[in-house]
Amino acid sequence: MSDTITNKILAFEKVRFNTPSTPYLLLKELKAKLSDQGDIGRNFSEVMVIHKNNMFSLVPKPLFNEEELPNYLKFNAKIMANDLIAYDEIPNQELVNVYIPYTNINNYIFELFGEFEFKHSGTVLISTLLNQNRMGTEPVCYVQVSDKEMEMMVIADKKLLFYNQFEFKTKEDFLYYLLFSMEQLNVDLEKVQLKLFGAVSEGDPIYELCYTYVKHVSVFVPSNPSFPIDELENESIDFSILSAL
Repeated sequence: MSDTITNKILAFEKVRFNTPSTPYLLLKELKAKLSDQGDIGRNFSEVMVIHKNNMFSLVPKPLFNEEELPNYLKFNAKIMANDLIAYDEIPNQELVNVYIPYTNINNYIFELFGEFEFKHSGTVLISTLLNQNRMGTEPVCYVQVSDKEMEMMVIADKKLLFYNQFEFKTKEDFLYYLLFSMEQLNVDLEKVQLKLFGAVSEGDPIYELCYTYVKHVSVFVPSNPSFPIDELENESIDFSILSAL
């Protein structure tokens, strides 16, 4: 919850699930949290929901057909008959992000607040980092690190080359996904700029392992003019959420 006039985060809470989360568990937790807040949302001027899941596919806009949404996802996501499939257009990239939002979450939010906007987290992250990237033609690899997940994005010459999410258990898993993805893209490990951010800092095991294989590694601090990350009291807020505010 944020105040866009004073540019302050008024409330933030992060919940970790011991078992893989499901739409049912997410809704149950969301209802519990919001019921504790009493009249929360009565004076909200805008509500934004960010769906973060791996049920998505990036489609080149020239190949996109709104009538074919299930076909874009059938190879990398289990689609149920009653699933809503949505899509976001990524500005200036001729790309469309096709994904499955959690319909039960959206329905509950609508019951509470009325009309609202929703996006996929990948859409927000891609758009924000592309706008911030001012590097030359050499590739830049951004990786947002969380407890069990990494979001990897590679940009070269202000164009998106790659975006995906991976779940990992060990630092070696992390390295495998990183290096394998770069290998498929023919990225030179001597030239690429690897920028890690999120739940990582210089000297961490993940950082040190990456530095063993990639020449240029740094901890990246994304810029957000409305909510400067280095001034936040709670730095664990996902950058995709901040970027959507």
